[in-house]
Amino acid sequence: MEIDAWVWWLVAAAGLGIGLVITAMPELGMLGVGAVAAAATAGIFGGDAVFQVVVFAVVSTALIAVVRPIANRHRAQRPQLVTGVDALKGRQAVVLERVDGSGGRIKLAGEVWSARALDTGHVFEVGEQVDVVDIEGATAIVM
Repeated sequence: MEIDAWVWWLVAAAGLGIGLVITAMPELGMLGVGAVAAAATAGIFGGDAVFQVVVFAVVSTALIAVVRPIANRHRAQRPQLVTGVDALKGRQAVVLERVDGSGGRIKLAGEVWSARALDTGHVFEVGEQVDVVDIEGATAIVM
């Protein structure tokens, strides 16, 4: 019993899919799609082996050439959801205890924080609105 070429291409695609799952290399998935395209070529058109390999190479190369740059751009982007200390920078707070270059207290995002003025000569009195410029440890730097 002879096995058709399209079956071998599907076996290759399955092997590449397993490799993708094990290694998390997206290129293997793109090669797997190329193998499925070659299987479709063999099954539908019954093309010779050279034509099947050309279809595999063209589809795989096209996917890698198009998808990889898009994936790299998405990987390089900063996350749009800012959390933790970074989410507090730039927010406004209310002075609870006088804040100067040596310290004080503010209410920031519903919590009481120790704070100090960015400009050591500047003093903020109780009730004033201040902007949080940075967070150093558990101390908010305000202006």
